[in-house]
Amino acid sequence: MNHSSNRTKRRISVGCALTLAPLAVGLTSCSVGSGGNPLAGAPYDASNQISVSAGEEGAVVDPSDPLEVTATGDEGRIADVTAVDTAGRFLSGKLSEDGTRWRSTTPLAAGVRYTVRISTENGSGEQGRRTLNFQTKPAHAKRLGVTFGPDSGTYGVGQPITAELSHKVKSAKQRKLVEGALIVKSSPHVEGSWHWVDSKELHYRPKEYWPAHSTVSVRSRMKGLKIREGLYGDKSKPVKLRTGDRVEALADASGLSMKFSKNGKVIKEMPITTGKAGFETRNGTKVILGRESFVRMRSGSVGIGGGESYDLGVHWASRLTWSGEYVHAAPWSSGSHGVSNSSHGCTGMSTENAQWFFEHVRPGVPVKYVNSDGDTMAPFGNGFGDWNLSWKKWKHGSALLRGGQEQGAAGSATGVSRLQPQV
Repeated sequence: MNHSSNRTKRRISVGCALTLAPLAVGLTSCSVGSGGNPLAGAPYDASNQISVSAGEEGAVVDPSDPLEVTATGDEGRIADVTAVDTAGRFLSGKLSEDGTRWRSTTPLAAGVRYTVRISTENGSGEQGRRTLNFQTKPAHAKRLGVTFGPDSGTYGVGQPITAELSHKVKSAKQRKLVEGALIVKSSPHVEGSWHWVDSKELHYRPKEYWPAHSTVSVRSRMKGLKIREGLYGDKSKPVKLRTGDRVEALADASGLSMKFSKNGKVIKEMPITTGKAGFETRNGTKVILGRESFVRMRSGSVGIGGGESYDLGVHWASRLTWSGEYVHAAPWSSGSHGVSNSSHGCTGMSTENAQWFFEHVRPGVPVKYVNSDGDTMAPFGNGFGDWNLSWKKWKHGSALLRGGQEQGAAGSATGVSRLQPQV
């Protein structure tokens, strides 16, 4: 919505006044009659004073053409113009200094309906109004679609939101358009931001974990939006997430123990074994990706051979990375639980504890690892390491908050494929 900085001055003949008078008479009131304030009456119909390039009511226009509003004759001047489409997006525009012409300064969206409201003022300061609806033609061009993840459902408080684009978007200007059209709302409200992982993928997370028992809705307002020449936004399917209790785990690779918390209170502590020398478990926060009550783990699938080879049937496996890191039952290494690190990178525990863990977590539950000699979990590409970026670095990857360059603060995704498990 745009306003002229030099509107026609209103000439008001009578205003409101408070007049000192004897108490018996009291204070005078504001006059609202025909001889009073010209702003007090209903706006007059300004249709015969205003011309709109979209034509008549219900017209279908080319979205590549700008929208123009013109004052015809000398009876009135344009005071204000708002043009909004069915997605709630306002069209930017500029009003001439003399109030005779308004022109859009951003492209119209394609394949949508617009409502235009025009306010005018005549020489006496009286207000006029014209309202017009028109439709824009669908764009015969490539469509930029977006697929949100995860699917609608209930998740842990560490679950990031993903947005996968159907075409690459590289320039800062185009990224701002796209990011601004991806809407995330939570109840209760929390501070959050999108982060460009690469030119086709964005992740969204709050500054801290989502609150317990919160609701998060995700939708796109990109339909019909012109991203660049030959590329317009497409419609998308919204998702709605809920969080359960605040469930999280802290694994100490040196202390060989995992503490399991619910809503801020430690409710269980379990002895564990993590990665041995040469196979150290990654430090940092990971997020549960999924659960498998039984999975076959073969060393060859992750490039481990020779004397370290294995082929095991594993129960109660909760996945942490796509490259095969799990929390799972490891009865074959029971002598190491709480004593020494003996795995190939996974977190092993007793069958009883692994089943308990399996039954008390869901996708999105954060599991933090400390005191390992391994590397830190990468932010992207091998699961959800999003929480390993500081909030400052996370915002650095937003096109709206900083600029969202191709590499971002943490680099692009590593492209790790969904490999088989490791024990």
